[in-house]
Amino acid sequence: MSLLPLFDVSLIARATRPALECESATGVVTAYTFGDLETRSNRLAKLLRARGLKTGDRIAFFLQNRISEVAVWDVAALTAEAAAQPATRIAVPADADTPMSLIYTSGTTGASKGAVLTQGNFATNALTLVTAWHITRADRYLATLPLFHVHGLANGLHCWLFSGCHLRLLERFEHAKAAQWFEDYKPTLFFGVPAMFIRLLELPADLARKIGARLRLAVSGSAPLPAEVHEKFRQLYGSVILERYGMTETLMNVGNPYAGERRPGTVGLPLAHVALKICDEVNAPVADGTAGEVWVKGPNVCSGYWRRPEATAAAWTDGWFRTGDIGVRAPDGYITLQGRRSDLIISGGFNIYPREIEELILEQPGVREATVVGQPDPVRGEVPVAYLAVDAEKFNEAATVALLRSQLASFKQPKAFVRVDSLPRTALGKVQKRLLPPWQG
Repeated sequence: MSLLPLFDVSLIARATRPALECESATGVVTAYTFGDLETRSNRLAKLLRARGLKTGDRIAFFLQNRISEVAVWDVAALTAEAAAQPATRIAVPADADTPMSLIYTSGTTGASKGAVLTQGNFATNALTLVTAWHITRADRYLATLPLFHVHGLANGLHCWLFSGCHLRLLERFEHAKAAQWFEDYKPTLFFGVPAMFIRLLELPADLARKIGARLRLAVSGSAPLPAEVHEKFRQLYGSVILERYGMTETLMNVGNPYAGERRPGTVGLPLAHVALKICDEVNAPVADGTAGEVWVKGPNVCSGYWRRPEATAAAWTDGWFRTGDIGVRAPDGYITLQGRRSDLIISGGFNIYPREIEELILEQPGVREATVVGQPDPVRGEVPVAYLAVDAEKFNEAATVALLRSQLASFKQPKAFVRVDSLPRTALGKVQKRLLPPWQG
């Protein structure tokens, strides 16, 4: 299946329904129906074809969340010229295997790679999420995620167009404006990253309760959500965050259930279209409760990396995509992630998964951000070092050290606590550990 027939449920069948409102930097809100969007996209497609674009060509987008198109041409001129084009659609043959997007990985541990995502990848993702999360045309989706990433694009925009719900598009998340946005728009859906939910904990309790009463579904992804934030949000908003797990290369793989237990600290159960197994260093499946690399297979997995045959060959084994993430499956199927395989710290022959340490540190008063990385050690090979952003007047390092000693084996104890103003992150909130300042042991 190609993606466009799914969108036609809204673009054509709901042409007169309000679809989108977009606020400019000056505060002006512009509204569009689904029919307006169909007309605008058809006219732009005709203009691009008139300018020589053909099947197989590639357009690069570099823009903030907005309605106006960006290409290699002047934006204002392109928009004005497109308005004069016919509004009928161009018929372009496509099926599930037709490449649709090149989306680059976050590159937190090395060079970014372009995942070739197909029409079928996106269609599968939209069908699954709209069904699993009960998204309908009655929903109101507040969109603050960047649209260059699969979280905002495949989960947000595509589910909106398929379901026919209403969307308010904002250029970026700004915590100072969040209260006004939630009060004015009254969303029932909000997709965010952990850093957004952490800032939302700062809202007054009475306002948070009002927001939570209207918020049918809050979804967190793109980075691990601390269990403490999950619980604090539930207490403050009366709404339980649904955490899920996906990747640029695979879109969505796993999610906590909409109807059922949303277990803090886990990413839930494999989605309907996904086969999942957890394997050891020799590619053999491990028993439940044992850590290993998460492998997935299904129609959500991309067709490979753009012009990187060696990277493609390394990431696939017997049709399975090797995610590079370390996970554990509980006997009832819930998956808990322990970090990237590349983040694994091997100290004196013992395996250390940073997230276990990070979760404990993040529970301590005054800790805003925390990450643990392996640093070279002449005796043990590597030792864990914690980088912290803290409120100095609230953070007690001695108490934190004492807690870690009571909860963790000796080889897991951080060798040092390095304080930083903030952790280097991608636009989606993932910590870029390779950009942390060097530690001199």
